[in-house]
Amino acid sequence: MALTSITDLATAKRIVVKVGSALLVRDGAPNAPLIQTLAQDLAGLRAKGAQIIVVSSGAIALGAARLGLAKGGRASLADAQASASVGQVALAQLWANALGEHDMIAAQMLVTLDDLEDRRRYLNASATLDRLLETGAVPVVNENDSVATEEIRFGDNDRLAARVAQAGNAEAVLLLSDVDGLYDRPPSEDGATLIDRVEGVSPEIIAMASGESSSGMGSGGMLSKLQAARIAERAGIALAIINGTKSHPIKTAAEAGRGTVFLPVRSDSARKSWLGGRLAPEGVLTVDAGCVTALKGGASLLAAGLTEIEGEFGRGALVSLHGPKGERLGQGLVEYSSDECRAILGLQGSEQEAKLGYAPRAAVVHRDHMVHE
Repeated sequence: MALTSITDLATAKRIVVKVGSALLVRDGAPNAPLIQTLAQDLAGLRAKGAQIIVVSSGAIALGAARLGLAKGGRASLADAQASASVGQVALAQLWANALGEHDMIAAQMLVTLDDLEDRRRYLNASATLDRLLETGAVPVVNENDSVATEEIRFGDNDRLAARVAQAGNAEAVLLLSDVDGLYDRPPSEDGATLIDRVEGVSPEIIAMASGESSSGMGSGGMLSKLQAARIAERAGIALAIINGTKSHPIKTAAEAGRGTVFLPVRSDSARKSWLGGRLAPEGVLTVDAGCVTALKGGASLLAAGLTEIEGEFGRGALVSLHGPKGERLGQGLVEYSSDECRAILGLQGSEQEAKLGYAPRAAVVHRDHMVHE
């Protein structure tokens, strides 16, 4: 692994750096001092041989200020989409100017959730990122909020950064936050301790996080950053959180060794890491206790173990797998529609043909198309 501590930031050969709205924008205007020193830090990483991908928020905030819209452009979906349309132009120019001062070329990439959920479009995005980096450009990626809806969107750029790191074959993700990293309790409380290294995002680690964004401007909080870490760790990618409010935030964190690094504890295949990082299951399959044991042993999901089906979906859809107590087991691509799943729920293989009218498939969710939590 290229990144095992904050002091190792300069050793990553391909790194995704995510910057949030609260850092980039102040009172509707670009936060020039931060942007200038951050660009210098990125140039420093570049000089040491790193390829850089930037995931940048800020379009809605910038656009809302220019349009004079209330609540930072988030009063309604229509306001957010309009703000993003105007702000994306401003954000692209902002990065083009900041990076251009250090002889770096900015390349804008706007993506939707579907672009990274669909396997073919994901591979297209991956190829584009690779080619841009080969040419020496710096891709600046943002969610295309001008067309995204509340139902079909990432919702925060932390998880987008992790997905972009998967698509871009990065070694590390760096999330700039308004705190130094993950604390064992809210950092405002007495005795709060910064955790410098996490090996695997466990339920205990999740319990330490707050889902609130302290600025009120962004859409993520510490919980979204932990969700991003879980996505990254599937692909063997390290993820770090540092304080982005400092002058020269990357240089400052690296020199002080201050931040939190999440070490990957697994390295799934490229396809399975993509599958595990998908964010929009269309349904839920609940299974019995015996099936839970079989799945944990590496088996495929068979109809005999099904106890409940939620949602409406077609064959090939992404579904979540839950145990009898509602615990999430993983997710996978289903071999049957929701109606077919309901028809064969709980049936043995020998009983399924009479219900379906054709010979049953090998599994409801095959182990090769399944990832576990």
